[in-house]
Amino acid sequence: MNTKEYISSGIIESYILGLASPEEAGILECVIKNNAEVRAAFEEAQKTLEDLASAQAVTPPDHLKSKIWNKIQQEQTPAEIKPIPSADIPDIKKSEVKIQSNNNWKTYAIAASALFLISIAGNLFWMNSQSETRKEITRLESEKRTQDIALQNIQQKWKMLSNPDMKMVKLKGVEKHPDSKAMVFWDSNTKEVYLNAENLPKAPPGMQYQLWAIADGKPISAGMYTEEKDSKIALSQISNAQAFAITLEKQGGSQVPTMENMYVMGEI
Repeated sequence: MNTKEYISSGIIESYILGLASPEEAGILECVIKNNAEVRAAFEEAQKTLEDLASAQAVTPPDHLKSKIWNKIQQEQTPAEIKPIPSADIPDIKKSEVKIQSNNNWKTYAIAASALFLISIAGNLFWMNSQSETRKEITRLESEKRTQDIALQNIQQKWKMLSNPDMKMVKLKGVEKHPDSKAMVFWDSNTKEVYLNAENLPKAPPGMQYQLWAIADGKPISAGMYTEEKDSKIALSQISNAQAFAITLEKQGGSQVPTMENMYVMGEI
């Protein structure tokens, strides 16, 4: 904690109001001796509260001094009454002002302490509310990004479906993966091949799906699939094919398909 954080922590006010623990008080007293900035902050806080108490002091009436003295004489027995030089009589006006000032000091010290605690509670509540608000905003932004991506995918697929040059080839799951399926979009004009494989299981770490075009009975690599390319970026250009298939290969692909890792296949 740096000096500014220490000053703003409220320890100085707690010390002045008598609320600091002995350990906190001891630390503050040590810091005041060795840190001019903390000492200045302490003196400023002390003066502020003293000025506040002094501003509320009330001057007693002029007749109060004689009234109190007469009351003392009435309560004493005749033998106890002794003349007291007027010089020895305390200055009631100054004394009363000091008493009033001390009482006001205690009152404002309690009020300041309460306000300080309320301020801390308010700040904690505000910080918690801000944190919850930020979390909610982050969640909504994440949902919006997901929805935007889904909408872009739908728009891209609709664009391809409405293209008269686009051939659609449905790839169905093989015996080992009956629930898997995918869709190949093959542009008969540009010969570009697009793949929608969102219904395939997520590839495990270090593995990647590879698309194959079957032409004249021979498999030809038609590109590596990534989620970023799904239905949006052409994997390759294939001039001739009678069928398509997808296998799961090591990251980066293979020269020949791993037949036992074939997931889907479909004829044109």
